[in-house]
Amino acid sequence: MLPDDWHLAQDVDDFLSRAGDFLRSRPALHNTPLTDIEKLRIRGAAEHDAAAPVFGRLQSEGEVHAVFYLTPGGRLGLTPLSVEQTDALATHLAGLGHSPSHVIADRDTADAFAESWQRHTSAAPVPPFWRTHLYRLGTLTPPQPRPESRGRITGGQDREQVVHWCREFCVDVGEQPSIDLIDAGSWDDSRFGDRHFTFWETPDGTPVAMAAVTSMVGGMVRVDPVYTPAHLRGRGYAGAVTVEASRAALAAGATDVVLFTDPDNPTSNALYQRIGYVHVADFAGYKFSYGAPQAG
Repeated sequence: MLPDDWHLAQDVDDFLSRAGDFLRSRPALHNTPLTDIEKLRIRGAAEHDAAAPVFGRLQSEGEVHAVFYLTPGGRLGLTPLSVEQTDALATHLAGLGHSPSHVIADRDTADAFAESWQRHTSAAPVPPFWRTHLYRLGTLTPPQPRPESRGRITGGQDREQVVHWCREFCVDVGEQPSIDLIDAGSWDDSRFGDRHFTFWETPDGTPVAMAAVTSMVGGMVRVDPVYTPAHLRGRGYAGAVTVEASRAALAAGATDVVLFTDPDNPTSNALYQRIGYVHVADFAGYKFSYGAPQAG
């Protein structure tokens, strides 16, 4: 019997050939690794001068039980791990000299890794910068009454409006890195650059809300972002455009449609449950501060 062990790689295609089935086995729970790793795969050839990402799979008796990935930008993503497995990974990464800027994972795994990483490296975890509920679409249920408007897939002529609304969304949620990329004209490098957008329009063709989905990976798409300008909220547009984007994803063959919500926003959580989304898990993210003075 082989012991549990982490196997590291820098070749994304080799990694996916060994761990892809595991990631696709739970596409809703693994939605962020699926989309992040696919983006790294697509950009790999174009960014050959950039630092290489690192991938790892936890394998026992030939079966993959968990994975991690560390992007050139320092993002460490984890699939669910036990406390013991999390501590072993932290020990391993610290021993190899890696310094992730932040970690994202399901809440229990993220909490455990942040604690272990501080213990092994003295890097202080900043209070969670990301706390969220994960929902998966069950039975799609259009809101009633339905706003007197219609959904429309966006085209090239809508780019300026899409970019403007994505920036407004980032301002609302305090997402400064994306604001910086948009302002620098690096739209394609932002997290929105590969999204597929849907508008909700009034009968005269005026866009009043927007929703986007990621490209499909392993049968999964993630709805992100959903945005309605402040002066148009409370009219049912967000629910209607989310339904349209979700419906389009299902029509394109998606088997899992997921989205994240702010746990401190009861309005959006109630809305998504009304239209058919079911709570799956909670997630969290921690940033790490290196070189901070030791307490005492």
